[in-house]
Amino acid sequence: MRLVATGLLVLMAAIFLAARQFDHLHPAIGYIRAFSEAAMVGGLADWFAVTALFRHPLHLPIPHTAIIPRNKDRIAGTLAAFLRDNFLIPRVVARRMQRVDVARAVGRWLADPGAGRGRLRAGIGRLAADMLEALDQERLGGMAKRALAERLRGLEIAPLLGRALETAMKENRHRPLLDGIVHWAAKILDANEDMIRQMVHERSGSVMRWTGLDETLANKIIAGLAKLIGDMAEDAGHPLRTKADEGLAQLAHDLQHDPDKRARVEAFKNELLDNPALGDWWLGVWESGRAALLRLARDPDRVLSGELGGALRQLGETLQGDARLAETINRFVRRAAVGAASDYGDGIVRLVSDTIRGWDAQTITGRLENAVGRDLQYIRINGTLVGGLVGVAIHTADAVL
Repeated sequence: MRLVATGLLVLMAAIFLAARQFDHLHPAIGYIRAFSEAAMVGGLADWFAVTALFRHPLHLPIPHTAIIPRNKDRIAGTLAAFLRDNFLIPRVVARRMQRVDVARAVGRWLADPGAGRGRLRAGIGRLAADMLEALDQERLGGMAKRALAERLRGLEIAPLLGRALETAMKENRHRPLLDGIVHWAAKILDANEDMIRQMVHERSGSVMRWTGLDETLANKIIAGLAKLIGDMAEDAGHPLRTKADEGLAQLAHDLQHDPDKRARVEAFKNELLDNPALGDWWLGVWESGRAALLRLARDPDRVLSGELGGALRQLGETLQGDARLAETINRFVRRAAVGAASDYGDGIVRLVSDTIRGWDAQTITGRLENAVGRDLQYIRINGTLVGGLVGVAIHTADAVL
């Protein structure tokens, strides 16, 4: 565009020189001369204005030129203030996020991943894969493990467990757990009948063994345990089930209100976090997750065509059809965005400001000129053409008057 604008200026100069030579041949040539002459003035004026933004025209230290390099620190502060006042204030972020439906947008993409194919999707996949491969996995996994451990250490989990158990009992959601324990006890009894018989036999006297009463006793014990377990499985109001409910209710209360119980839970939690085996397990989970993300980034079509793809498509349809779920997710995203703006907005502003201040004059000139230079060259072209039209208008007025 710079070549086009400069070429148009040179063309106007050539037309002016030619019109000046043949001005006497016809009155219309005077209009051409006036157009080209004024066009040169307009083009040169706009060239000076555009050039003065970034450098000294013709390398002459004319006052009020090279505006951007001389004022880069002020530009940095102004741009940082613009970002802060228009994008990174929590209330501005909240207002803008009100119009963003993240849940349904994600749902549409998950329901039809093929719609996201193209250069952008491939580029994002390559970028994600390169980042995952470039990161120090052992160091990154250790950082994530430490961050998770610190988060858990600062969180008292006993009251949370107590409230969760209390809520589950109010809604009878603990019943499947008790049913599972009863069925598990029945299987354990069936699998260990021989061990029970052996224990009764070893603890019986010689008379009982000689008369076979030990076998009878063992059968009675096994039958009694089996009947007890069967009754508990069939009767939801069985006294032992009631006792279990009472015990769970007391546990839920103690987890929330008993200092000794809460202290024991916290001590157990800290011991668990200090256990090296837990750290090794977490690193294994982290590496498995990283490997899955790498597979997804390298070949998303293959990954999304399997069971994972079906689950993601189902999730996408749910996000589009379930208004309450979508609103919950959007509310969470809005709160996360507002929280990020509140926590990191000033840091982002300082980053922008300090980065621009750290650039030298040539760097900031080159980057801004590359960003808006095409439009500035259009200004030169428009100035050349508008100047020519003004010259024709002035020449016409002069001829008429």
